[in-house]
Amino acid sequence: MKKKDHDAKNPDAHLIARFHAIRKKTGITPKAVRLFQRIIYNHYSRMRRSLPWRKTRNPYRILVSEIMLQQTQIERVIDKYRLFIKTFPDFRSLSESSLADVLKVWQGLGYNRRAIALKKISEIVITTYHNKLPKSQKELLKLPGIGPYSAAAITAFAFNEPAVFIETNIRRVFIYFFFPRKHTVSDTELFPLVEKTLDRKDPRNWYYALMDYGVMVGKSAPNPNLRSAHYQRQSRFEGSNRQIRGMILRTLINNDRLTEHALMNALNTDHELVRKNLEQLEQEGFLRRQGKRFCIA
Repeated sequence: MKKKDHDAKNPDAHLIARFHAIRKKTGITPKAVRLFQRIIYNHYSRMRRSLPWRKTRNPYRILVSEIMLQQTQIERVIDKYRLFIKTFPDFRSLSESSLADVLKVWQGLGYNRRAIALKKISEIVITTYHNKLPKSQKELLKLPGIGPYSAAAITAFAFNEPAVFIETNIRRVFIYFFFPRKHTVSDTELFPLVEKTLDRKDPRNWYYALMDYGVMVGKSAPNPNLRSAHYQRQSRFEGSNRQIRGMILRTLINNDRLTEHALMNALNTDHELVRKNLEQLEQEGFLRRQGKRFCIA
């Protein structure tokens, strides 16, 4: 569906037209910002998604959701999130669990580094932060597996602080509204707009609303993110190190303490790649050797 067709069928088409007229004439004025926010919130009131992590303000649960959502589609996360929270309901239960138990629950999500990062975070929160996730982005960035985006998102969603960040759907919204004809748009151009249009009274729901609008735009118009300077196609999974790492971990979760030879036979794939990934997994703290056998650390 072309952008013009999408705008014509949008219940807020008249508001969108007014927004573009104001922006073209006077720039990003407070009036234009209010109109933009109204458009986004109107859609949110009609089409908001009901997601389990949106129904809580528990910092631990929001942390789990943000780590799980890194590079993983929401549809794959929902059931795993519920199972993870049921199995490890708080920092203490996660910190006291074995890595093998954590990886059992994590199976199917991929990017297993995130599971070990979550476990390490829980241990740090218990020992260093007295069982309370820190609020500041500076402190959050000290934790494993948390980069600038995750630190800002956790600050906004867990503590309703007006942090500024961009993710896939938010990027899509701002390219769609503010750069309709530009072919290459960088995040450095978007960040000032995200900050200027931020609902500082309720950043939590504002970002939820932006994300939901971005989902709609992605489904009903040519994907604006194709014009992002940061757009990358996901690398092929089949035969990748990521696939082999997952296969190794699944095999050891179900059959602990296997030799390298037994693992190679079980996986039936390139032996050199298996050996290379075994060494990396051991270095990263996923596995440990007991004599000639490997087991989950």
